[in-house]
Amino acid sequence: MFPKINDQELWNAQVVEICSVYREAIELYNTKNIHTVSIDEQTGIQALERIAHDLLPQPGMRTRREYEYIRHGTLGLFGNLHVATGEILSPMIRETRTEEDFLENIDGLICSDPSASWRFVADNLNTHCSESLVMYVAQQCGIETDLGVKGRHGILKSLETRREFLSDESHRIRFIYTPKHCSWLNQIEIWFGTLRRKLTRYGSFTSLDDLQDRILRFIDYYNETMAKPYRWTCDGTLLCK
Repeated sequence: MFPKINDQELWNAQVVEICSVYREAIELYNTKNIHTVSIDEQTGIQALERIAHDLLPQPGMRTRREYEYIRHGTLGLFGNLHVATGEILSPMIRETRTEEDFLENIDGLICSDPSASWRFVADNLNTHCSESLVMYVAQQCGIETDLGVKGRHGILKSLETRREFLSDESHRIRFIYTPKHCSWLNQIEIWFGTLRRKLTRYGSFTSLDDLQDRILRFIDYYNETMAKPYRWTCDGTLLCK
């Protein structure tokens, strides 16, 4: 589906900015220790246990898979793709994706290199521009400005005012938001596709703990043997004409 664009100039600027963020990420990481991280949550990952083992392929036949399964519940993965290295940083698995969960994820990333600068590419989910996130960023960046009151006035007033604060280029910790309905601009979505193809789509998991353990082991394996930065060639200009 094509996105509904209310402000074409704003949409153009957002697309070009995110493409620029990706294209300069390696140089900024190597020269200025600025981390660029693409983040999102993959929710509803099902722990399905097939009631029988797969039958391995024979000459002229494909693998045969039992269609009946036992459902053990679902988990959500907070994915953090380091754009300059291609690695998944500090993966966090939870059964919820609340404002508190997202803040815990961000704190875990920043604590891994507390003196560095961080740029996060994220979508417009309300938990990605929450009151607690604004307060956390202000504290980490030493900003003592009056933040106001949520729903009433100041920086905390609304989603728009909080998003504007979190997007401020002068902050050591900064968020860059994708336009609505443009998940293809978020590199972590590419990696989520890899996880589905190689593990969760056809896997059989005996419990939520088994699912979590195998996801984390796959991420370790991926970081050691497969991780590399995506070759992002688009600069956004052709899309914006």
